[in-house]
Amino acid sequence: MTYNLRLTTSILIFLFVLYSKPIAYSQSKAELKGNISISGAFAIYPIAVKWAEEFKKLHPKVKIDISAGGAGKGITDALTKMVDIGMVSRDIYPEEFKKGAFAIAVTKDAVVATVSASNPLINEILTRGLKKDAANGIWITGKSKTWGQVLGIKNNMPVRAYTRSDAAGAAESWAKYFGKKQEDLLGVGVFGDPGLANAAMKDRQGIGYNNIGYVYDAKTKRQNPGIKVVPLDLNNNGKIDADENFYENLGLLVNAIATGKYPSPPARDLLFVTSGKPTNKIVIEFIRWILTDGQNYISDAGYINLSKEKLATELNKLK
Repeated sequence: MTYNLRLTTSILIFLFVLYSKPIAYSQSKAELKGNISISGAFAIYPIAVKWAEEFKKLHPKVKIDISAGGAGKGITDALTKMVDIGMVSRDIYPEEFKKGAFAIAVTKDAVVATVSASNPLINEILTRGLKKDAANGIWITGKSKTWGQVLGIKNNMPVRAYTRSDAAGAAESWAKYFGKKQEDLLGVGVFGDPGLANAAMKDRQGIGYNNIGYVYDAKTKRQNPGIKVVPLDLNNNGKIDADENFYENLGLLVNAIATGKYPSPPARDLLFVTSGKPTNKIVIEFIRWILTDGQNYISDAGYINLSKEKLATELNKLK
């Protein structure tokens, strides 16, 4: 009886250790060679480049071409088979699924409001934060015309809104925060994440929004010089409390996104999209590697790892 109990216990321990290990990449025994083409969301571009570099170290005869042009371009290029993979930083629309969109989540990030570090009211902005109603007044209704109205203080300095001119996942996610779509957003249209960050940075009266990868430096984990994240006043009390103040460095913000302290939207999954379930062996192996060993590069690049359960679900889609 004692022997059987010990044997059962040993088996349970073995199974626990086996299934609690992170999912590991099982490299293809056959040599991979060929091309993979990828286009789309600026939000995914930096980590996609890193993934490509690391994957090519394992498979030197695989060539991966990546271009950024916005989520709209990514989904269009994928569905028309102009590329093997489209990078999409928003939810897939029902009509896109009907056209054959096959989506796999590969990581997660968020969109944040941004202003120039030289804004004359920067101290007030950072201590009071941005209420959801005030942000709605900037980008949706247009009622917030001055920084005084935005911050709830006496000040007549005009507020100038910036938005994306291209079909963008960042814009769609930011609009979704207000229950709207990208076409509902007001503001001066600017192409691309880098362009929008630059516009907000140069305009002392302006405000925009960006994917976090274009606001924080990947090496220092600090906000890039000249630009500041506008903290969200989540409890609507007119000030940024200690538990709302997680923007000082990338690690704090990533943790806030991962734990749900930062709202979703504008936090969201980032997707790889193909036209139908992929059949190209090289594409399948690349995505499979991203969902396993490729996850090791995510946190250093300023993105958020998917849960083990989510990764297992996404991997299962490839079977």
